[in-house]
Amino acid sequence: MVRAPRFRWADTSLRRRLAGLFMVASLVLVLVVALGALSFSHLLDTRRTLVNQIDPASFQADQLLVAYLDEETGVRGYVLSHNVLFLQPYTSGLAEAHDASKRLAALLVGQTELLNLVRLAEDQANRWHHDFANPAIAAVPKHDSIYASEAALLQSKALFDAIRARFATLATALSSSRNDACAQLNSATRELIAVVIVGLLLLVLAGLEAWRALRVWVTAPLLDLGSDAREVASGELSHVIAPIGPPELQQLAADIEAMRQRIVGELEQIVAARADLDARNTDLARSNVELEQFAYVASHDLQEPLRKVISFVQLLEQRYRGQLDERADQYIDFAVDGAKRMQVLINDLLTFSRVGRNTTDFVDVDLASCLQSALSNLSSAIAEEGATVNVAVLPVVRGDEALLISLWQNLFGNSLKFRGADQPVVAVEATRVETEWVCSVTDNGIGIEPRFAERIFVIFQRLHGRDTYEGTGIGLALCKKIVEFHGGRIWLDTDHEPGTRLYFSLPATEGLNT
Repeated sequence: MVRAPRFRWADTSLRRRLAGLFMVASLVLVLVVALGALSFSHLLDTRRTLVNQIDPASFQADQLLVAYLDEETGVRGYVLSHNVLFLQPYTSGLAEAHDASKRLAALLVGQTELLNLVRLAEDQANRWHHDFANPAIAAVPKHDSIYASEAALLQSKALFDAIRARFATLATALSSSRNDACAQLNSATRELIAVVIVGLLLLVLAGLEAWRALRVWVTAPLLDLGSDAREVASGELSHVIAPIGPPELQQLAADIEAMRQRIVGELEQIVAARADLDARNTDLARSNVELEQFAYVASHDLQEPLRKVISFVQLLEQRYRGQLDERADQYIDFAVDGAKRMQVLINDLLTFSRVGRNTTDFVDVDLASCLQSALSNLSSAIAEEGATVNVAVLPVVRGDEALLISLWQNLFGNSLKFRGADQPVVAVEATRVETEWVCSVTDNGIGIEPRFAERIFVIFQRLHGRDTYEGTGIGLALCKKIVEFHGGRIWLDTDHEPGTRLYFSLPATEGLNT
């Protein structure tokens, strides 16, 4: 796997790197904006000079010249015709010239050279007024025709041609100023375009540099770290996660490496514990098998000598009862009773050891059918005790039919054996609880104290003397073994009274429920 190269600022945090990158980008942006603002300001100033000064000044200069021409036309007509109506252009020309002169002076504020040319043109116009226009207008009412002569008119024309020349010079100067302003406007426009282009290039370069920095600082180290993590997650726990990139990512890699080492350590402990557990389970399974074989063999092999003992003790009882003293008869009774109880105990132990030994596979079993078989086996005891049995709807489960019949028979046998003063009443119910069927057997017998809730399921544990209730104390232990063999559990309802209520659960299988 190719690692990202180690670069400068290896010990600088990612936050400081990004802050530095942001500051550089900000400075570039500020510089571009400042240059753009200066260029745009220059463009606006140049345009303002052209649009708000030079062009209006040219127009006003033309207006001023037109006003002087109106004055000249009015004076010449008045002098030649002596008609006062011809003075109207002169009078209006004076007003227009005055207004145009004021506007022109206001527009050319700060333009000294142009203002001087305007003043020279106005001075020439004032000379025409002084030397010809005013004297000629004053002479007409006096019928003085000297200003109507060809010589005077030629003098007026010469003076007015000088005015035209001054205005031509002014127009040339204004045109030159306009050309300069247009050139400056074009230059400012090019500057602004250049600044914008350079700014865009700088921004693009800054973006590329930011992308490269993020790729080197963040993306590449994260890809390497992710690749390492995936390799470890795929099962290569020996793969070392090397720190790379900025300190933050190096710390993250160190944390992941520490987690990997901890997982490896815990996995080694788990493997060792599992190996030890497997060995213990093997030993335990072997011990259980040996114990079951021992219980089976012992109980089976004890049957034959025990039958002989019982047979000969019974023969001894039949032949010599009454021929010996009373104590001898009592001893014989004790021997017969002990031998019979030993036979029952061995049979129960043999039954207990056989649970699961003869079962090859579970099949679909109807609990209701199993219960009816158990009740049939107990029919004599039920009739003798006058017991009442109430059975609800029971499900179909996967199991061993013979063992489930034995389960019901032992539970009902206990209810009949440990009856109270009233006739026995036994109720059976079944309820679906998530993935289990929970069955209950409830009776109105003498009940079981809560402190014996665990003891009653231990083999050979009795809560009463043999003279009160017969039995070997193996019934509920056998029930527990049968239920657990089927993957369930059995327990006492310690809150139920009077009487006893026992619960047991069996796994529920979809499609097998009634």
